[in-house]
Amino acid sequence: MKTLAPLILVATCGGFSMSAGAQFAKTEDAIKYRQSVMFIQGQHVGRLGAMAAGRVPYDATAAVANAEVVAEISKLPWAGFGPGTEGGKAKPEIWQEQAKFKELSERLMSDTQKLQVAAKAGNLDALKAAMGTLGESCKSCHDTFRNK
Repeated sequence: MKTLAPLILVATCGGFSMSAGAQFAKTEDAIKYRQSVMFIQGQHVGRLGAMAAGRVPYDATAAVANAEVVAEISKLPWAGFGPGTEGGKAKPEIWQEQAKFKELSERLMSDTQKLQVAAKAGNLDALKAAMGTLGESCKSCHDTFRNK
């Protein structure tokens, strides 16, 4: 049941994300949306990172549950980067270099799927490798498109 509730939440959010761009009445709403999604994603990535780094004991079941959430959540923030939603920690380059931003967002989504596969393999070394790749994806996008 513990893993079912977050998955239901993610599935529900995923269904609404398709039309999320049309739901933002104000720029601040889009900024809050994407920052909230990134916060949740960071919480789950952090749990996986703690296992990969040996700061907490490896738990295969928890790794799968967290990786599933990360894979689903990675699909959500992009609706919050539509035209007219500039601001927050996002650099203006996002809207000026849309092709590069899209490429990096797709890379992130792909890497989260690989993380999910690695977690399901039940192998800590596979999880560590996938976390390293995901970390590189996050860093490349944040270095390019996020204000510090």
